[in-house]
Amino acid sequence: MAHTTAEQELQQRNRLPTLMEVLGRRTLAPVDLFSFYIYMRDQQRSVDYLDFWLDVSQHMSLCRHYVRELRRSMLVDTPEMEKATSKRSSQYLDNLDLGDASTDHRKSGHESRVSAFLRSENPNARKSTSRDGGGADHSPSHSLGSAHSRTFGRQSGDRPSAGELLQPTHSTPEIRTDSNSPGHSVARADIKASAEKILYTFVLPGSEREIVLPDSMLNRIIRAIEEEGRDDPEVFDDAKDYVFQAMERDAFPGFLQAKALGNLVPLSVLIRLIIGLSSLMAGFWGGFFMILRDLSRRTRCWLILPFTIGAYFLISYQYKLDIVAAYLGFSEYTWMNWSRVREPFVRRLLLTRATIALLVFVAVAVALSVLFIFVPGTNF
Repeated sequence: MAHTTAEQELQQRNRLPTLMEVLGRRTLAPVDLFSFYIYMRDQQRSVDYLDFWLDVSQHMSLCRHYVRELRRSMLVDTPEMEKATSKRSSQYLDNLDLGDASTDHRKSGHESRVSAFLRSENPNARKSTSRDGGGADHSPSHSLGSAHSRTFGRQSGDRPSAGELLQPTHSTPEIRTDSNSPGHSVARADIKASAEKILYTFVLPGSEREIVLPDSMLNRIIRAIEEEGRDDPEVFDDAKDYVFQAMERDAFPGFLQAKALGNLVPLSVLIRLIIGLSSLMAGFWGGFFMILRDLSRRTRCWLILPFTIGAYFLISYQYKLDIVAAYLGFSEYTWMNWSRVREPFVRRLLLTRATIALLVFVAVAVALSVLFIFVPGTNF
């Protein structure tokens, strides 16, 4: 039923997708999350921002999964649990609406409740009165200048892979953890490790894949994790919104223009410009030579070849669109690697632009060929 609803949504969406729909895996190629990842990596050169957003979203999924498993375990746990904590947590979890992963980048109600529960459950999540104050959670291993921090920041092998980004549309990302906790598939230590990984990989100054954030926002995140011992999703809320707005403003319009209005990558566009100009120059040189030598019109018909090639590649350069590939339903996501266009509205849009480009190509090729074939020759 959900799959049918998703297909109906795609067919009824008579517009280009939004960034949130792309990040929520509710779009298809060539405007899907995988294509956006490739665009951010190869053309925008700012894939770290997208990786940060994806890691924070995965952190929220990890927290939600942990709370869901905790609530489930309380239904079957033995009565020998600590009664005070169990009673308080059970009442809170009963009223906690986890829902599914939010498709909005702004803080949702159940996300706030998950964060509130994690803060209430974590005894170390307290505000430090002094940066040098004592406490078990402010050990040297959590210091900004510690070796553990720097080493942790370089453990970037968990960033999204192409296979993860190509998960089926509308699917929930799989929660992966190395936890051996017998009660839960996700342990609380996994949540803390996930928050620290984001901090040491993307946020700390000089980190491996540092992203640019306002100083006030940066300091709040560092203080919340390093001093207050927090690991709930609300720690990254402001930074997540900031990164989302940056991608929506600076990167996403170019992505739509490249993938929804064209089907070529920049390298292909440049190569087509070179080939098109070279072919037209060869056609003009041959045309003037044949006119000055007063060669027959039958011989001049060979000029159709360079003019056709030149016009086709120059029109492809102008529209950032390969006409034949558009009619066949393919789009280039990396150099000479093609994927089928599956987004219905983008498919119709590319066909419309391909038809316009085809008419312009035919007009230019015919005009140049007729001009140089039928103009009277001059024999000196």
